[in-house]
Amino acid sequence: MSSSTTSPKNNTGASHSWVGRFFLKAAIFMAGLGLCGVLLGSLALALAWPNLPDLGAMIDYRPRVPLRIYTADKVLIGEFGEERRNVLRFNEIPDVMKSAILSAEDDRFYQHGGIDWAGVVRATLANLTHMSKTQGASTITMQVARNFYLSSEKTYTRKFYELLLTFKIEATLTKDQILDLYMNQIYLGHRSYGFAAASRAYFGKPLGEVTPAEAAMLAGIPKAPSRFNPIANFDRAKSRQGYVLGRMKSLGYLTEEEYQRAMQQEIVIKSALGTPAGGYSVHGEYVAELARQLLYGVYQDNIYSRGFNVYTTVNSQAQEHAYDAVRDGILDYTRRSVYPGPETTLDLPAGIENDPAQLDTLLDELQEKYADNGDVLTGVVLDASPTKITVARTSKEIIEVTDKRALRVVARGLAKNANDSVRIRRGSVVYLHKNGSYWEVINMPSVQAAFVALRPEDGAIQSMVGGFNFQEGKFNRVTQAWRQPGSAFKPFIYASSLERGLTPATQISDEPFTLTAAQTGSKPWSPKNYGRTYEPMLTMRQGLYKSKNMVSIRIMQAVGPKYVQDYLTRFGFDRERQPPVLPLALGAGSVTPLQLAGAYSVFANGGYRVPPYLIDHVTDSSGKVIMQAKPTIAGDAAARAVDPRTVYVMNDMMRGVATSGTGARVHRELKRNDVGGKTGTTNDSHDAWFAGFTPKLVGVVWMGYDQPRSLGSSETGGGASMPIWLDYMRHALKGKPETPPGPIPPGLTKIDGEYYFSEFPPGQAVARVGLPSPSDTPVDGGGRDNIGDLLNQLTGNTGQRREQPPDVPF
Repeated sequence: MSSSTTSPKNNTGASHSWVGRFFLKAAIFMAGLGLCGVLLGSLALALAWPNLPDLGAMIDYRPRVPLRIYTADKVLIGEFGEERRNVLRFNEIPDVMKSAILSAEDDRFYQHGGIDWAGVVRATLANLTHMSKTQGASTITMQVARNFYLSSEKTYTRKFYELLLTFKIEATLTKDQILDLYMNQIYLGHRSYGFAAASRAYFGKPLGEVTPAEAAMLAGIPKAPSRFNPIANFDRAKSRQGYVLGRMKSLGYLTEEEYQRAMQQEIVIKSALGTPAGGYSVHGEYVAELARQLLYGVYQDNIYSRGFNVYTTVNSQAQEHAYDAVRDGILDYTRRSVYPGPETTLDLPAGIENDPAQLDTLLDELQEKYADNGDVLTGVVLDASPTKITVARTSKEIIEVTDKRALRVVARGLAKNANDSVRIRRGSVVYLHKNGSYWEVINMPSVQAAFVALRPEDGAIQSMVGGFNFQEGKFNRVTQAWRQPGSAFKPFIYASSLERGLTPATQISDEPFTLTAAQTGSKPWSPKNYGRTYEPMLTMRQGLYKSKNMVSIRIMQAVGPKYVQDYLTRFGFDRERQPPVLPLALGAGSVTPLQLAGAYSVFANGGYRVPPYLIDHVTDSSGKVIMQAKPTIAGDAAARAVDPRTVYVMNDMMRGVATSGTGARVHRELKRNDVGGKTGTTNDSHDAWFAGFTPKLVGVVWMGYDQPRSLGSSETGGGASMPIWLDYMRHALKGKPETPPGPIPPGLTKIDGEYYFSEFPPGQAVARVGLPSPSDTPVDGGGRDNIGDLLNQLTGNTGQRREQPPDVPF
């Protein structure tokens, strides 16, 4: 019987052989797998690399710079675009800002090749230790790649492209170029892109002036712009700033003393003028918006990212004076009006003034519905009596209104028997305004006004204010409000008559005037003089001085409505908005304040039609001029619109209006002899106007309600609008020498103190309109007193009167 056994030695050898084969196979498998990975990676790289974006846009960096609007003297008044930027070159960015950025974001930026592998390991260990993502390893180069070309979606494909693009950027650009792009491109909250824009948005200063403490706070924002910016969350921003300052000290950018000083510095948040939060130093909102609209008509949506700079014709100081004048004029009118009562009345909890947090919360909520409007401020009444109103703006700002002048304005709301709708009492929501040295309670104005000033030499707009508050609506009443001009239109009617044979000495009836229903084809028309006062007869000059309606109507009736309509187009008025009917003599057509200012410019500049314009020139982001205005200049023969003799006579008469007529206050206050003008008030005082000019400047003011209604029976152009014009002109004309009248034009003579055209000398000019002749013959009967016969003689027409102007040489 036999038996066999396996020796331990053989078992050990077999075991070793199996293990060896396993590792060999594993090694071969891993090598194959690695080779496949390399092949797949190479394939992916070969496919992806050519599809990476061209870096030309980085090398030739053109960020999305917003449209900016400036005054003629280069003061920023508007900015349009989603991104706010102030691009700086690398050497213009202060070293303290660079060191803060490197400390906060990528301290090994100048050592690694785009990916900081040491940082990756450090972040991985930290995240594993805390079992959450507490650190990131994104470098500045990776952030640049992401910001310029890639989306923020969290996918492996995007991450792969980010790594590839990072390597490409590092291979193409220098480190300084990459850092430069980052500092100008990164988003930092509040629509600010780049650290230069952020410095203005948060600290109100250029980036070159930031301290280490401020630089550290800015450098901390990129981690979470919406949470770490100091306006949104100051405490978080302050905490992040402390971290960045600590990193700056540990990396050697700050000494211990500098670090301590930076930690102790008080950070003042103050947005610069010209930023979304800081507003602008000049109230040119209506100007900026109109300039934007004009440029949009040329370039469409491209204007918001190409860095265009629009330089308007507006003067910054003059514009601010115009804004103040309009606001003051509207507030003055509001004080004269009947006080309508508080905005609303709250059930104010007892003792809330002793709980600052509760009071401030209530006032903050009020601001959302009844917001401050410039210097007109929201408040809630804590106590009210006929001698004092106590108003809370905040828990720390309690204002007492005690001035008798202020209390008189709201007296009907303080009376013991006041109606509940107007009573001012505890809980009433009111508006406060600092009127000189004292506070007043005033209701938010509902009336509107508009002002525009032009340079008559070329039509350049010097100032423009389209309403009380641009934020309530962008409706620009200077350019968009078509209103009846009232008596401010009369000078154009008078001018037309001078070229038809009337003179300033022509005697015109001021007696009441009536047209029957048969004559009008509709209903009877019986216009009235202001104040319902009439005189038997006035000269044309006197009629203009006193703004007599009957005189204007008879002038237009004599000249012919159709001729007047045609004549008005010489001044730039729209024919279809000036119907050829007798009420046109009283300003029953429609004009905008800008159109009326352009028309008065024809008088101011000697008879030339110069269309108004606002944009002087436009530059691109590099400063190259891409648009340049070419305005019409007064003196160009092709722009001649009106006989210079007519202009000379009308200027003389309108200077008389401003000296001894309805505008006599102008001469009393300005004490100048080169100012002409005309008041205007429409039926029931729906519109109040004043148009005035010197040979160097034209200004027009309108006041009224957007939905036409009476301003009040006692309100006129002289009382409501002229004060606004005067407030502006006091500043605009200060120190400017008077311009004396020029020489009398050829073909015009002065006889017995009055002016006559050579073709209409005394004895041949129209002597009377609407009055019986010296022989008691009615005006229709013939003779030199009859304008119809005179025109027949001039034109050779012995039949029906011609409605076109006679062929009178200019």
